[in-house]
Amino acid sequence: MIEKVVTLDNISLIDFLGIENKTIDTLSAAFPKSRIVSRGNQILLKGSTEEILQIDDVLNSLMDHYHKYGRVTQESVQAIIDQEHELQLPEGQQLNAEDVIVYGTKGTPVKAKTVNQQKLVQQVRDNDLVFALGPAGTGKTYISVALAVRALKNKQVRKIIITRPAVEAGENLGFLPGDLKEKIDPYLRPIYDALNDMIPHEKLGYYMEREVIEIAPLAYMRGRTLNNAFILLDEAQNTTPMQMKMFLTRMGPESKMIVTGDISQIDLPVRQSSGLREALRILKDVKGIGFVELNEKDVVRHRLVRDIVYAYGKESS
Repeated sequence: MIEKVVTLDNISLIDFLGIENKTIDTLSAAFPKSRIVSRGNQILLKGSTEEILQIDDVLNSLMDHYHKYGRVTQESVQAIIDQEHELQLPEGQQLNAEDVIVYGTKGTPVKAKTVNQQKLVQQVRDNDLVFALGPAGTGKTYISVALAVRALKNKQVRKIIITRPAVEAGENLGFLPGDLKEKIDPYLRPIYDALNDMIPHEKLGYYMEREVIEIAPLAYMRGRTLNNAFILLDEAQNTTPMQMKMFLTRMGPESKMIVTGDISQIDLPVRQSSGLREALRILKDVKGIGFVELNEKDVVRHRLVRDIVYAYGKESS
């Protein structure tokens, strides 16, 4: 049994909790094994680690909903609860404290929320090189960053290196100011956002100044041997075969490497083959390499993102 306190900052309690604490009643009915009590602007939770983490997720989603729309309806409460239940692990698989990868800067646990995300965590545990494939919103990059941060915090590696190819996705990099790194930085914004969620701002700045955490375009990896590092290649579908081979052969002793990508979102010129697609074909039988495929059921952004991914997938099939 664990206890947790969730504070409702800058929130109208009547608009969030509803008349006679209807939101709390709905939560209590959905999670009957836990105790959920509202006291002023705080919600007290007590129960198993598994359920408390799920309730915390629901409350965070409800707070995001409130700040966007100004109120919480019972329909939105039930919809978010239903979504959380859909993400639960199959019967017999339990979530425990060890499943928390890291705790974010606000104390929020970062963990695998779906079966395939758990497979990603397990594959990284078991292999030094893992390919994580899936559409937008499936958490492949966010979970990978969390695993890298955990490895750094646990002193399993000395540095984190995160990179991606400088490929234009409908926009012209040539018109952006600065050198190659400065041009690519806007495309690395999801990486910076994830790191800011997990490492305090000042400490993150300290790490980046001393290159304990390095975020750079793929071109900066050429000629290097990456020792004792946790290395993440994001948007790998936009690498050429030569770039992919170059990247994979940078791996040095005591390092782990995750390659993430979405082969349905290739932005390369029409006649240019994807290095990710080729690597999956060439390396599929190599022992010591893990492969994880995520799908629309793993989407953990707004519930509509999952429906959008499914609809596009159906259209292209």
